Amino acid sequence: MEKPDFEVLHEIVAPAKAALSKETWDYLMGAGETEATLERNRIAIDSLAFRPRVLRNVANVTTETTFLGHTMRLPVILAPIGSLQDMHPDGVLGPSRAAENFGVLHMLSSVAKPGLEDVAKAVPNYPKLFQLYVRGDADWVDERIATAVACGYTGVALTVDLDYYGRRERDLAKRYKPTARRASGGTGTGDPFQAAFSWDDIKRIRKKCPVPLILKGIATAEDAILAVEHGVEVVYVSNHGGRQLDHGLGGIEVLPEVVAAVKGSAKVVVDGGFMRGTDIVKAMALGADAVGLGRLQGLALAAGGAGGVVRVLEILETEIIATLGLLGVTSFAELDPRYVTRTSPLVRPMPFPAFPLLRDGY
Repeated sequence: MEKPDFEVLHEIVAPAKAALSKETWDYLMGAGETEATLERNRIAIDSLAFRPRVLRNVANVTTETTFLGHTMRLPVILAPIGSLQDMHPDGVLGPSRAAENFGVLHMLSSVAKPGLEDVAKAVPNYPKLFQLYVRGDADWVDERIATAVACGYTGVALTVDLDYYGRRERDLAKRYKPTARRASGGTGTGDPFQAAFSWDDIKRIRKKCPVPLILKGIATAEDAILAVEHGVEVVYVSNHGGRQLDHGLGGIEVLPEVVAAVKGSAKVVVDGGFMRGTDIVKAMALGADAVGLGRLQGLALAAGGAGGVVRVLEILETEIIATLGLLGVTSFAELDPRYVTRTSPLVRPMPFPAFPLLRDGY
């Protein structure tokens, strides 16, 4: 697999932007209404500072973890992105192949192309996760889940924060819909089946689904507790990258209350603004089992296809190894909340606060 020669993460931004139309760029980078939740995702991460320990033997650092029985080179899930085919001709095959090549997990969106069957055929021997938007009745949902299981997917995620489609004003102002929205004939209000989806459906699905069930879009301790009570194996903390409810908390702000609520009875994943190795380490210190990468994945794919995603994961790995060593630990298992503390956020009035070199023209 050919990989671009990126040395730092900043270098993916310019080629990604050049490869995408203005409409697709704004679809990838935009968010709901005032984009306050999008900004809070990043501010919340930047509001955490490290508390490093010194004089420890950190000559051998490992980043390997396990998740749902799968060994991962990094605790990373390439998060589901709808209309990923708009960002690269390979569509979701790109991140799925990158996940296999590098050694992380990919969660396939049900509204990205090619579909779950084609991805299963292209990457048959590596564990994959399937994310489902509810676009039909109970029989339709059961059929989609059964198909995913039959195709070898090792976990099913149900997105639960899309009862109404967020008002993404960058798209609305240009009268733009990504391909998945155009294909479904989606309205501005969302799908009625998704809006009617409830805990009763989760109870029914949990009884039938033979693989781990993931709820993506949990944003409170209260719903995390309900998820555990319904037998859900993975609570996925997410605000849809700020693309749904405006004025929400940042993902990593919600993480501690969810971790405390589940009390180890479920795995916890978090996404929302994660762009650097240090970001991932912060989430793991606060109790996450894995971190979802959305926009960073989209940028990497647009900039260099599957090889671009692999190269970004390699850079993240390098950043994480250095961060763990400088914190005085040799693995994620040695981290706990004492390694981070809340502080005043940095003020960085720019589109890419995680990439400060862009201020200097990189």
